[in-house]
Amino acid sequence: MRTVITLLRIGLSAGRATPGDRLRWWVLLAATATVAFVAVATTGAVATYEGREARSDARGVVLAEGKDAPLLYRPGGDSVGGNPVSVVFVHPMTEDAPVPAGVRRWPEPGEVLLSPELVRTGREEGILTRYGTFSGTVRPDGLASPSERIAYVRVASLPSNHADWLPVADFGGRGGATGEMRYQWPLNSTLLVLWALAGVPALALAVVAARVGSRSRDRRSGLLQALGGVWWHRAVVNLGEAVFPAALGAALALVPYTIAARWNLRLPPTGYLLNHRDLWERWPAAAATAAGALTLVLAIVVGTHRVHADGTSTRPASAASRVPRWRLVACGAGAGLVVMSQYAPRGTQLAIYCCGTVTMWAFLSSVVAVLTRRLGARLADSGKRAGHPGRLIGGRWTHAHPGVIVRLALAMVIGVGILTQMQIWTSRLGEQTQAVRATQERVKDTVTEIIVPAMTAAETDRFRAALPPGTALLTHTVDDLGHQEDPRVSIAGTCRDLRVVHIGCQGDAAHGNIQAQEMRRWYGTNLTFTPVPQVTVKPGGTQTLVVVMPEPGHLWAVKQAAYTLPTPAVQVNGLGGVWETTERARLVNWIRLFGGTGLFFVLLAGAVSSAAEFVRVRHVLAPLSVLTGNLRVFRSVTIWHLTVPMLIATVVTTVVTAWHAVFFIALVKAGTVSWTLLGAAAAVCAVTSIAVGLLAARAAVRAADQWVPTAD
Repeated sequence: MRTVITLLRIGLSAGRATPGDRLRWWVLLAATATVAFVAVATTGAVATYEGREARSDARGVVLAEGKDAPLLYRPGGDSVGGNPVSVVFVHPMTEDAPVPAGVRRWPEPGEVLLSPELVRTGREEGILTRYGTFSGTVRPDGLASPSERIAYVRVASLPSNHADWLPVADFGGRGGATGEMRYQWPLNSTLLVLWALAGVPALALAVVAARVGSRSRDRRSGLLQALGGVWWHRAVVNLGEAVFPAALGAALALVPYTIAARWNLRLPPTGYLLNHRDLWERWPAAAATAAGALTLVLAIVVGTHRVHADGTSTRPASAASRVPRWRLVACGAGAGLVVMSQYAPRGTQLAIYCCGTVTMWAFLSSVVAVLTRRLGARLADSGKRAGHPGRLIGGRWTHAHPGVIVRLALAMVIGVGILTQMQIWTSRLGEQTQAVRATQERVKDTVTEIIVPAMTAAETDRFRAALPPGTALLTHTVDDLGHQEDPRVSIAGTCRDLRVVHIGCQGDAAHGNIQAQEMRRWYGTNLTFTPVPQVTVKPGGTQTLVVVMPEPGHLWAVKQAAYTLPTPAVQVNGLGGVWETTERARLVNWIRLFGGTGLFFVLLAGAVSSAAEFVRVRHVLAPLSVLTGNLRVFRSVTIWHLTVPMLIATVVTTVVTAWHAVFFIALVKAGTVSWTLLGAAAAVCAVTSIAVGLLAARAAVRAADQWVPTAD
C-alpha cells in the first residue's frame, strides 16, 4: 500500500510538471465528460423507453369478449404543424365505463380531452374546436411523453354503422397502441445510431486525450521499467496522473442528466420533451454508468502507454512508434462486413453494415498512418539525397511517429464519414417529405385528401355545406389495386366541381390548373378525370374524398367539418401529407441531433490534436535554429511532417467515404450522395492540413526565440 501511495503521488506530481500537462488536464476532463455523456444518454434512452411502454400499457385496451361492452373505442389520426396526432373516438355504453390512465372521467357527448402539447401547438390551427368542445387536458400519467399529441373525443352520437369499433372491457392491457407508440423505433436501433454517430467520436477523443503530451510519459514508463517496475507500477502512476481530471469530467456529465431529471427538457431539433420522472427513477443507474465511463477512459489511458514486454528495450511500445498489425486487420474486417452486408438476411443487413462502418471508421486512420510512415521513409531518403533538411527531418519524424498522424487524421476520417452519412440518411428519409413541401409551396393547403369509410350522396351534400364557399368535392378511386404496378386512378366529381380545377365536363385530363397537375404528380400519370352526377364514397377502401379550395388558409375549416361528421373515424391529410406526418420523416431530426453531437466531439478531437502538436513541435524544433542558422527550416519541417501526410489522409478518406456512401445507397436502394458536400468537406480538411502545418511552424519560431539549453 505504501508503494501504491508513493506511485500515485508521483503520478499526481507528473500531471502538474510535464510539458503540455495543462492541455492534457483539460482534454482528459473534456474526453471523459463526452464518453460519460454518451453513456449516461444511453441510460436515459433506456429509462425513457421503459417509462413510455409502462404508460402505454396503462392505457392499452382490454377487449370485451361478449357483445355487451361498457365502451366502444376507435383510434384515428390527424396532424398539427406537420406532426402526427393520435385521435381516439369513444362512446361509453354505461355510466361506469372504464377510463384509461390520465383520464379522470369521460367528457360529455361532443366534448374532447387534449394533451397539453397538442393544445400548445394546435391552438392557432383551431384544435380547441376541431373535434368538439374542449373540456380539459390529459394528465401526464396518461401520456407516453410530455410532447405527445393525443386527443380523446366522445362522439355526440353513436354512428349507425359501428361494427368496426372496438368493444373495450377495461384498460391496462398491451393492445391498441396509440400516440407516439404507433411510431416507436426499437431501442436497439436508437442506441446503435447514438453510439455510431456520437459514441465513436467520443471514444476517439478519449484516445487523443490519452496520448496528448505522451513523450514525457513514455520516457517515464521506460524509466520505471529500467528500475524494475512491472505493468501495474506504470499503471498506478498513469492513473494518478489522469484520475483527477477524468473524475471531474465524469461528474460534469451528470449535470445535464440531473437537470433533465428535475425538469422536462426539450431536445432540439427534435422538439421531443423528456419525462423527468423516468430519468429520476434511473438516477443511480446513470451514476453507475458515468463511473463505468470513467473506468473506460482510465483503461484507455493505461492501455495506450505500454512498453516492450520482452524486457530487451526500455523504449515504450505505443502508437507513437508503430502501428499494431491488428488495427489493419480490424479495418479490413470492417470493410469486409460492409461488403458482405448485402448478402446477409434482409432483417440484419443494416445492423451488419453499421457494425462494419463503425469498425472501418475507427481503424481507417491506422491504415493512413502505415501509408504515411512508408511515405516518411521515402521523403527522408529524398531529402538526404537532395540536401533538403526540412524534408529529411520531416520525413524521419513521419516515419518514427505515425501515431501523430493517426490522431490528426482521426478527426478528419470520422468527421467526413459522419457528415456524409447524415446527408445520405437525411436525403433517404426526407425525399418524400421534401416532395410534399415542394407541393405545398405550389398549392399551399388548397388540396386535401380525406379517408372516410363510406359516405352516401346525402352525407356528402351535408359535408359540402360545412366547407368554405366555392370548394370542390371530388372522389379519388384506385382500380385494380394489387393487380398491376401502375393501377388505373380516376378523379370524379360533378361538372361544377371539375370546373374548379379547370377540367371540362368531358373529363379532359390534358388540361387543368396547378392543383390538377399536382394531383397527377402524386396519383400517377395514369390518372383520368371523370364527371359524375353525384359524389359518393363506396365502402371497401378504394375511394377517398379530395377537397379542393379556391384559396389557401381554410384547412382548419375542412378538418373541423371532417372530424365532426357522424362517422368520425376519418383521416385528413394534405396532398401527399401522409409522408410528412410519419415518424420516418421525424427520424431525420434525431439523426441530426446525434450526428451534430458527434461532429462537435470530432471537432474537439481535431482541435486537441492540433494543439498537442503545437506544444510538441514548439519544444522539439526550437534547437534546430541553432543547428541550421535560420528559421525557414521550421516551416519546411512542419509542412513535410504534418501537412503532406494530412493531405494524403484527406485523399484516402474522401475516396473511401465516397465508396462507402455509394455502397450504402445501393444496399438500401434509397437516398443520394451530395458530391458538393463531400467536396466541400475534403476542401475544409485540405485547408485545415495546411493551416496546422503553418501554425505549428509559427509556434516553433516563437519558441526558438526564447530557447536555451536545459538539462535532460
